[in-house]
Amino acid sequence: MVREVEKKDNKVKEKSGKLEERLIRVRRVFTVVRGGRTIGFNALMVVGDRAGQVGLGLGKAKELVEAIRKGRKEAEKNIIHVSLKDDTIPHEVKGKYEASQVLLRPASPGTGVVAGEAVRAVVELAGIKDILSKSLGSNNRLNVTKATLEGLRKLRDPQKTLQLRKGRN
Repeated sequence: MVREVEKKDNKVKEKSGKLEERLIRVRRVFTVVRGGRTIGFNALMVVGDRAGQVGLGLGKAKELVEAIRKGRKEAEKNIIHVSLKDDTIPHEVKGKYEASQVLLRPASPGTGVVAGEAVRAVVELAGIKDILSKSLGSNNRLNVTKATLEGLRKLRDPQKTLQLRKGRN
């Protein structure tokens, strides 16, 4: 299957391969109404194929199962392509979202994923096996996850960058 990638934000048009999913967070939320409180759920989902594609989705519904389904569906819509170099990332990158910052560094083979829970879910489903990360600022799981995705979106393939530089001269 051929994958089309938009130039500006690495969004993948066609999905290839089987997607795995991981539930990062479930929250019960309450809305106060005249007759009392109504309960709802938020589900933060990550999907990926462990081969360079990963997406994030937040589902909201009155029932937990429905929130998880909506989160998965949104995550599949928001899949991006991640540049990989062997089993790690090609270069160091910093992702920012709101008050959360995530520093992602390439690691030597055998290091494993050294990351917090939210970052670990995203990078493992992206197919990264060796990486070092540090979360800075806010530790809100949603914001940390979005900062991680933003950092992965910034990654550039070294070969393509080299070709572009050669093309300019």
